[in-house]
Formats: sequence, C-alpha cells, structure tokens
Amino acid sequence: MEPEDLYELDSDRPDLTDTVLLQAMDGFVDAGATVKILRDHLLGLGEGRIIARFDVDLLYDYRARRPFLHFDRDHWASFDAPELALHLRYDADGTAFLLLVGPEPDVLWERFVKAVRSIVSRLGVRLTVGVNAFPMNLPHTRPTRVILHGSRPELFEGYRPWLGGIIVPASAGHLLEFRLGQAGHDALGMAAPVPPYVTDTEYPGAAAALVREISARTGLRLPTDDLDAAAAQARLSIDEQIQQSDDLQAVVRALEEQYDTYLHGQDRSLLADTDALPTADELGAELERFLADQSRGTDPPPPPQQ
Repeated sequence: MEPEDLYELDSDRPDLTDTVLLQAMDGFVDAGATVKILRDHLLGLGEGRIIARFDVDLLYDYRARRPFLHFDRDHWASFDAPELALHLRYDADGTAFLLLVGPEPDVLWERFVKAVRSIVSRLGVRLTVGVNAFPMNLPHTRPTRVILHGSRPELFEGYRPWLGGIIVPASAGHLLEFRLGQAGHDALGMAAPVPPYVTDTEYPGAAAALVREISARTGLRLPTDDLDAAAAQARLSIDEQIQQSDDLQAVVRALEEQYDTYLHGQDRSLLADTDALPTADELGAELERFLADQSRGTDPPPPPQQ
C-alpha cells in the first residue's frame, strides 16, 4: 500500500498554494477539552467543506475506542462513524486554511505521516501547525502562556522557551511535526498548559490563547470573541467555587506565587515539585469534582450501548 492509498483528495478544489494546515486530532491528552473547543470553534467559522478523507477502517481501532450505535425502539437508527478528514475553511478576511480533524490514528503512524506529507506537497502547504493541551501547575488567575516548538526557530521568533528537556508519550500529531521537519517542511507546534484542577472540564481560556497564537504566527485572522466570552464565564464559576474552600484558595495562592516567582527571573521551574505546593489530587480534588459535575449537568448523557 502506498501512502496515497490512505486518503481520497477532492479533485474539484481551489488552488491552495501557500495555505496553512492546522492539525487538531483527538485521542491524545486534551486537558480542559481545549483542542475540542478550538476544533469546534474553527469548524464553526463560516462556510467550508471537506476536501480529503482518510480511510478510517485502516487507521482506527474500533475495539479500543468503540463508536456509538443509536438504537430506536426496535431497530438500529444510526451509527456515529469515526471520520478523519481535511476541511477547507476561511478566516475573517476570506483567506483559506486547512483543518485536519478526527481521531488520531491507532496504527500505521508512519504511513499516515507520509500520506499527510504527500498532501502537503501536492497542495503546496507552506506551514503546518499542531495544537495540544496538557495539565500543568499553573493558576487560572494568570494568562495562559502557550508553549511553542517547531522545525526551525524562525517559525517562533521572539519566543522565550520556558521548558527544558522532557520525555513525553508520543502522539501521531507530534510525529507528524517531527517527520515534516526532517523532510524540510515548515512545521510548528503549540501546547497550552491548563491548571490541574480544571483538566476534567472545559477550559475555553486555553483554547482562546491557542487561537490567538495561531493568528499571530500564521497571519490568519481568527476571531476569539466567543471563546473570550466563554472563558470569562468559566473564570467566574471557578472563582465562585474557590471562594467556598480555604484549601482551594491555598492551592491557587501557592500556584500564583510559583508562577510570579518564575516570571521575575528567579531560579525556579514551573515544573518543579516543592513542599509548599500541594498536589492537585490532594487539594484540587474538590474543585475538579465540582466542575466535572457542572459539565455533566449541562451535557446530554451518552447514548446507551448494546
């Protein structure tokens, strides 16, 4: 099988030379549902269409991530078939960009990467940007500082790295960025750190920070008004709950002190574990439970499985 056999590319498409391709696949760590919020936000921007579909049957492990079948009284009514697709969207100025969304492949990672690389070459994509979000000991009362990385430093000029060397579990998106860089394509990655006590609920502030960073690094004009409004509402809910607990207030104060100390240039890492900083499991559990309950109260329950 050739990599090109993994997808079907629409022949009836506009000239997409020098476009930006954003990849926001699910299946990896997504603290605060940040990538999901970003993906839904971008898919809701005006008109668009799918220009490429991947053969999910070859890439998806149905037994590990069972999709839903909907039952209605006496028959199966519908199937939530997983779809990994490349969407054509437009920013506020009408500039085209591409958005790769759907389940992260469970298998054939290298062949999938080669398939995306062939799309990048065939369409003349100038830059790919991947997004992620992960929990980190930072307070919700401070701005989300997006972590940047990429195939060459010029892509994130002016950025001051604030993480050292770390080893993380790989994702298909990370591998895609790595292999594209090896092949001489421009590839950029962005990661939003999310406070550990809100990782199990939606945290739109991180999504808004990522969208703003995408706009700044790509030249796309992507609105954030809806995300900022949702972030403000989430902040009010978090603050309200924190005010009801001395333990939670202590968590936030400790995180604020660590964050501010780091920004003032003192020799202390945001990743460091200290005796003064409680763990999220010990002191953040109350807020985590509250926000998870709030989320479950507003979202419909999943359909029953047979």
